[in-house]
Amino acid sequence: MTEAATTAGAPWLSTERLVLRGWRDADRDRFAALNADVEVMEHFVAPLTREESDAFVDRIEAGFATRPFGLWAVEVRDTGEFVGYIGLEIPNFEAFFTPAVEVGWRLARPAWGHGYATEGAQAVLRHGFETVGLDEIVSFTSVHNVRSQRVMQRLGMERAGEFDHPNVPPDHRINRHVVYRLARATWRGRDAG
Repeated sequence: MTEAATTAGAPWLSTERLVLRGWRDADRDRFAALNADVEVMEHFVAPLTREESDAFVDRIEAGFATRPFGLWAVEVRDTGEFVGYIGLEIPNFEAFFTPAVEVGWRLARPAWGHGYATEGAQAVLRHGFETVGLDEIVSFTSVHNVRSQRVMQRLGMERAGEFDHPNVPPDHRINRHVVYRLARATWRGRDAG
């Protein structure tokens, strides 16, 4: 695996079990399958078509070209298997907590239950606070997405309220969202401990 084979400008992050890297063309098939999985996409408006999934990767790659963070492709270190993304993104809507930078993840079902989201997100938080110099990072999800909320809690994030997601139809079952926050000062205190 060479740096040249990944998204230009995307710094690599690594953990004990994961490599967070730029995207490769070979990732697109697996990412499209992940985005078409109704269980993976349960807390989104709808699964994505192949065209929508590829356009999403295009936007991720364009983002890395303009800033030192984004949504990294995640592979399992021991196998080299692509399992989804973990990273930082700027929400494209207005809410009581924006402007903000969000930590988020989307992993294939076989990667669930291994602690990968928490492990990778911890590396992403470190990058956001130490390298990028962010003062705060948020995370949000549907109020029904208990699994992701547990990850947010394990990351040391604190629940900051609820909101109706402006990009979700008002009558949709996932319209109501919960947001968690983590300040750099709080993260430093917990990281030092």
